[in-house]
Amino acid sequence: MKLVDKILKDAPAIPTKKYIAKDFQSDQDVRWCPGCGDYSILAQVQRVLPELNIPKHNLVFVSGIGCSSRFPYYLDTYGFHGIHGRAAAIASGLKVARPDLSVWVATGDGDGLSIGGNHFIHICRRNINVKILLFNNQIYGLTKGQYSPTSEFGKITKSSPYGAPDHPFNPLLVALGAEASFVARSLDRDPKHLQTIIKRAAEHQGTSFVEIYQNCNVFNDGAFSTLTEKETKDDNIVYLEHNKPMIFGKEKDKGIKLEGFTPTVVSLKDGKYSVSDLIIHNEKDTMLSFILARMSNIPELPQPIGIIYAVARPLYDDVVTEQIDKAIAKQGIGDLEKLLKHGETWTIK
Repeated sequence: MKLVDKILKDAPAIPTKKYIAKDFQSDQDVRWCPGCGDYSILAQVQRVLPELNIPKHNLVFVSGIGCSSRFPYYLDTYGFHGIHGRAAAIASGLKVARPDLSVWVATGDGDGLSIGGNHFIHICRRNINVKILLFNNQIYGLTKGQYSPTSEFGKITKSSPYGAPDHPFNPLLVALGAEASFVARSLDRDPKHLQTIIKRAAEHQGTSFVEIYQNCNVFNDGAFSTLTEKETKDDNIVYLEHNKPMIFGKEKDKGIKLEGFTPTVVSLKDGKYSVSDLIIHNEKDTMLSFILARMSNIPELPQPIGIIYAVARPLYDDVVTEQIDKAIAKQGIGDLEKLLKHGETWTIK
């Protein structure tokens, strides 16, 4: 008997139903600051989950420590509020032990990329089938406004009164460098786009990493205002669509062209450049994914929003399950008590 078959055989029969968003709202009072971007992220997840047709008893949300990490309390699914930075490690173990479950991680830029950075890179490289939502507000919100791994250089905060001396992480580049098989970015204030990205992440087989720009209106208000305000967002965002040219601007009159390996903004108005000169986005292009992620560090370029990279590669959890199945086929299910008592034993009096 295969491991997954045994798990499903032993599991209690629970009737399934057609869910709506309200079915995923827990009975807990949501305790985020009024106006926090986390409310939007929670709402979009609750709207997407019914579309996945996954029974609630097969859904698990894991978190560490931080404002984002209260997420499991507010979803009527199974959940695990872990310790600081360890959500990826807990989720990895859970997914390998219970491959039948849909396992998600809710984390923040501090929890996921500081104390949890080591676990984050390893879940990405292993390609465990876990979905990671990283809320990036570029600040430590829960502990009242210290600079985080993604805070910009020179940022004045309570822990950096003379300006943050650190060079910030680019979460997309960290994920790509660790070879995550799905890397994307969205915004808390673009609900429909965020829903689309969450659904694509859910459907992907492998480690799915979604960076979500999230406003902390108490300690870092307006960090992404140029990307979310009606007057400025069109000129500061390029939405990525697979196999489509990179066009942006209020009048859709700007584009991104490669000069060698360097992306540059060109105008489509004066006739010097046309759509045929622009980059055609390809989710499977490894080199292009790094170029796009690096655009976030260049102020004169628009921020890429959408799916940066999505490829198929072997799943760690599938390989481990296959190894276990082979061992069971050869040696049987095994007896834990017999294992513990085999060989030499001692009785302490």
